[in-house]
Amino acid sequence: MKKSSRFLAVLALAAGPALISSCQKSKVTEKDGIEFTYVKEGSEKAPNGQFVLYNLKITTANDSVIYSTLDQPFPGYLMANDTLTPQNGMDEIFLSLKKGDSIVFESTAKIVFNGNYPPGMSETDVIKVNLGAFDVKTDSAMQAFYQEVMMKEQAAAAERAKVLIVEEGKTIEAYAAEKGLNAQKTDNGLYYVIEREGTGEATTPGTTMYVNYAGYLLDGTIFDTSIPDLAKANNIFNENRPYEPLPVNVGMGQVIPGWDEGLMLLKKGSKAKFLIPSPLAYGEAGAGAMIPGNSILIFDVEVMDVQK
Repeated sequence: MKKSSRFLAVLALAAGPALISSCQKSKVTEKDGIEFTYVKEGSEKAPNGQFVLYNLKITTANDSVIYSTLDQPFPGYLMANDTLTPQNGMDEIFLSLKKGDSIVFESTAKIVFNGNYPPGMSETDVIKVNLGAFDVKTDSAMQAFYQEVMMKEQAAAAERAKVLIVEEGKTIEAYAAEKGLNAQKTDNGLYYVIEREGTGEATTPGTTMYVNYAGYLLDGTIFDTSIPDLAKANNIFNENRPYEPLPVNVGMGQVIPGWDEGLMLLKKGSKAKFLIPSPLAYGEAGAGAMIPGNSILIFDVEVMDVQK
């Protein structure tokens, strides 16, 4: 299991700012001088090798949320290890967490984010942190918990995808009408236009196709192509990559689902346009800086060669 960053983790806090009373205990970290307050102090320290689960909320001085584990499918977690040496004040706070701890503090963006603060933020900006450790689990219990949460998230994501297929289908149909495209639709929700029929046998799973392509966002922004002149014309040329037809073993999950399904409809020499709703493309995560999450994608493709 992949360990999370110390900043992606800790809390089960009630909404709204905590009220600090005189009976609540405050401490100051040796490094960075962060003054933090226990709204509630726990007592169960995780043994080495076990995991502390927590939720974390980080906000600006005016309570705009920068990050919250409550918006994520999985809470923050870290493995207890009392041989680790804290490198900064944030480490001191996180490495000393006990089950039941509820902690609040304010510091600067420079200290909270260890210098890697979000764009548009100054290192002196005040940052509020709410942190709460809520459980301790053994390695086996952590694995089981992780699997349970991921299965629930996958089921929820599948339901969200069903809704998006329908909603984005309407957007694609409006786009096709505006562009004068006579697009057909598969049962899975892929829209396609075959602009030139190919020749030869029908494509079967495992067939290798060599495909020239150009990929666009719905607003016309090109994000990738195998064609060098097109890349140069759109200022995305990369001299460190080859510009040649992309080999794809069709129907084998090597490419996004919209491509896998769309290429099965083509033959050698075919030219087509794929209009792909985001669940059949890169989904909620997107792909890199140029393809945001939930992006409808348009691909112009041409099958240059086929090998059975």
